[in-house]
Amino acid sequence: MGARFEGRTVLVTGAASGIGRAAALRFAAEGATLVLADRAEGVLELAEEIRAAGRQALALVGDAGDEEFVMAAVDRAVADHGQLHVTFANAGIGGGLARLHESTVAEWNEVLRVNLVGVFLAIRESARVMVPKGAGAIVATASVAGLRSGAGGMAYSAAKAGVINLVQTSANQLAGTGIRVNALCPGLTETGMTKPLFDQARARGNEGRIGQLNPLRRYAHPEEAAAVAIFLACDDASYVNGQAIAVDGGLSSSHPTVPGKFV
Repeated sequence: MGARFEGRTVLVTGAASGIGRAAALRFAAEGATLVLADRAEGVLELAEEIRAAGRQALALVGDAGDEEFVMAAVDRAVADHGQLHVTFANAGIGGGLARLHESTVAEWNEVLRVNLVGVFLAIRESARVMVPKGAGAIVATASVAGLRSGAGGMAYSAAKAGVINLVQTSANQLAGTGIRVNALCPGLTETGMTKPLFDQARARGNEGRIGQLNPLRRYAHPEEAAAVAIFLACDDASYVNGQAIAVDGGLSSSHPTVPGKFV
């Protein structure tokens, strides 16, 4: 594996599990110095694992939707390492699958606060320190649920659609600064957030049916989505900006139907 992030400082939110954890390990393996943020204390164990492998990693426990915490995380990255080169704004919550008539304002406010306002804060605060340096890469985790209906709850889907638009508008707001802003849109991926779904399917003996609606007919592993985040963050993607890349096995290439058998 190469060292595309040698000498670079990378901030990852939602790093304790799933796509964030997989990305953090990959960033570290490619030479990055990590600042890891999550409200779950598993982020402390991840930082220890990365340090044990010979890389630098700092863990911060806090809420990615809290303005003061995000500002402090960015400031700590710069104070400790001089510059923030990459931010992966990955933190998010599911919010449940309540139908329209069952949804509450409180539920919507919490999902939007973490999944959308949290990404806004990560972009704003990262840009604050990246603009003076004239370079930087910001990657956000959106979702195929943000592309069209059928892949998530209402509040979650609306928030992820907001992330896609936020990435587009931010890329244009930051025109001429040397900062790129992109998103990945994962399909069904086995993470901490989707664990209940996977547990239920396995308990029923239906694991093989998970992800059957996409042309690859399977679900994704966190490392597969993380690999796209790594690409968007590195210099190989130097001319990719303002984009939302689907990582969904082809699900969003069609309307949701049960594909026929290829014989």
